[in-house]
Amino acid sequence: MAKDDKSTKVITNIQELLKSSEKEAETLPAGIIVIGGDLNGTLFDILEGNDVIVGRNVDNQIQLDFEGISRRHCKFAWEGEKTFIEDLGSKNGTFVNNTKIAEKFELQKGDIIKIGPLAFKFLPKGDSERLTFDKLKYEASIDKWTGAFNKAYFLRSLDFETQKVLITGDDLSLMVMDIDFFKKINDQYGHDAGDFILKELSNIVRNSGIRKTDVFARYGGEEFVVLFPNASLKTTLTIAERLRAQVEKHVFTYHGKNIPVTLSIGVSDSKFGIKNPIDLFKKADEAVYLAKRGGRNRVCSYLDKTSKAA
Repeated sequence: MAKDDKSTKVITNIQELLKSSEKEAETLPAGIIVIGGDLNGTLFDILEGNDVIVGRNVDNQIQLDFEGISRRHCKFAWEGEKTFIEDLGSKNGTFVNNTKIAEKFELQKGDIIKIGPLAFKFLPKGDSERLTFDKLKYEASIDKWTGAFNKAYFLRSLDFETQKVLITGDDLSLMVMDIDFFKKINDQYGHDAGDFILKELSNIVRNSGIRKTDVFARYGGEEFVVLFPNASLKTTLTIAERLRAQVEKHVFTYHGKNIPVTLSIGVSDSKFGIKNPIDLFKKADEAVYLAKRGGRNRVCSYLDKTSKAA
């Protein structure tokens, strides 16, 4: 009898889990997922409301800078609960299930869309398959220990945002943070303590007032970055100083031991002659070294000639 009770409990739990997953999937928008190639598995949302334009222009909702894709290649549009795709006079055409479309086409689950060299699978709104892809996409973009984005995700974001501001002229700022004397912390308190500090620091950064549109990532080791779209150098310096002070005051307690932690922070922005993503990162990285040479536990921008006490 006990065995039957346990079996019934397991089956009930599975059913509850499936219902929970279905309910979660209902909240997800329609999307297209790349099939094959370097972008394999990349998922793009098709949000309801305004048309979703696809093409090489950086102001498109889905920007795909590939040979064979026009500046404004095609668009997705909604009519009630139905999703349509329409070619926008592209040079090489838009294909659905290997057929070139000549007019607006209603999409169904699993339709294969071909745009230039890229192929996509269409997933309708609320489809349970979306949930699996979303979780895989999230896991592939996250540093498992700290919960921040990983270096690969940050570099993709940096490249995209830099391309955009070079055309639009909008603000784009970058903050690079380095934990002071992190090797000494590991040597004195152990690597487990160092791992604890990395995780605790990540929580502080996430709760320091950064926006959902900002990209917080672990760049490597004890180095973290935050990319701020539409934020000036002045604004980012203010955020950086607030964060520096929060970390200095925070009590990092590991196994009963209080470990002092400080940050050297460098900040750069796009307003002073950047030509590519590397320029923006190098300027912020140079500012970090300026902060370290000035005594650490301070914030510097790449415009500083001498380091300033924080």
